[in-house]
Amino acid sequence: MMDTIGTEPDSRAEAKPSAGGSFAKVYRVLQDAIDARAFPGCAFGAMAGGRMVLSDALGSFTYEPDAPAVEPETVFDVASVTKVVATTAIAMTLFERGELQLDMPVGELLPGFVIGRANSELARRVTLRNLLAHNSGLPGYVEFFRKELTASGLFRACLALPIEAAPGERFEYSDPGFILLGKALEILNRESLSAAARKEIFEPLGMKASCYRPARPRWERIPPTEIDETFRRRRIQGEVQDENAWVLDGVAGHAGVFSNVPDLLRFAGGILDSYHGSSGIFKRETIELFSQRQTPAGSSQALGWDTPSPSGSSAGRFFSSKSIGHLGYSGCSLWIDLEAQVAAVLLTNRTWPDRKSQAIKQVRPAFHDALRESL
Repeated sequence: MMDTIGTEPDSRAEAKPSAGGSFAKVYRVLQDAIDARAFPGCAFGAMAGGRMVLSDALGSFTYEPDAPAVEPETVFDVASVTKVVATTAIAMTLFERGELQLDMPVGELLPGFVIGRANSELARRVTLRNLLAHNSGLPGYVEFFRKELTASGLFRACLALPIEAAPGERFEYSDPGFILLGKALEILNRESLSAAARKEIFEPLGMKASCYRPARPRWERIPPTEIDETFRRRRIQGEVQDENAWVLDGVAGHAGVFSNVPDLLRFAGGILDSYHGSSGIFKRETIELFSQRQTPAGSSQALGWDTPSPSGSSAGRFFSSKSIGHLGYSGCSLWIDLEAQVAAVLLTNRTWPDRKSQAIKQVRPAFHDALRESL
């Protein structure tokens, strides 16, 4: 069954200042990025002091003159932001219930990860903590979809990947690790990631627009991510861009969620409320645990969450060391400063019409710096 995208307007989205107001520098950064074809359009927003202070949009779905305009409520493919708003959030929920132990070996939930492999001793040492921390020793990215065109085949290939380093010794951001983590969470939860995210995260926080696998009638209201000329050979719009996630029927631990600015600010608000002791969906201690940096030394990675690196962070210069967030390959990002009680969301389709542009790497810190200076 496909999830649907909600159509109700956001009751808190009245904070829409003019481009000449206090956030003028933010608008200038983003408009300059659109003019430079870093992306055709974007939606963006911020929360400060427990309320939404900015929610707006610029540009269009594509570069065509008649392309629809991006709106503040426009839903985007958020790519790897899925790793925190769904996968990690579900893991945090299970941890609080005592149903997930961070040091549980992956092989206890996924026996195929150990059985039949040459380096089974290393595999037995890989834990759920290692998958969350991206220090499992698994490779970073594998084009499974080139050979595996079924969900079961792709997952079996992921189980059989070589472990290239001892668990905990090497940081390597690993999509395969989160594919395995997603499946492990489904086993613990006895339901799909899609159902768990909807029931445990999206519905409690009022994230009505967020889902995996948007219903087809809603596709035209979602900005396309690219013109795929090598795999699906069509315009990718309303379907998850990540090819491995697409082969996994659009529901995976590493990618697949579609969301918008108001929903992601609701999610950030839930995190901040929890952290500062008011109503929220987690305990403060859980957020503190999952936001602690993991081994090896020098890694910015916490449990599921990323943290600002000492130099060159996409969060810019002003997000504190007590910040957590994540990026998405499609051009999306979410950063939450737990200390300052500030959250920022930037949603773009920077991969349109292809994946060549890397300008988003300069836009993200400039956007966050402009936003924090405005606040």
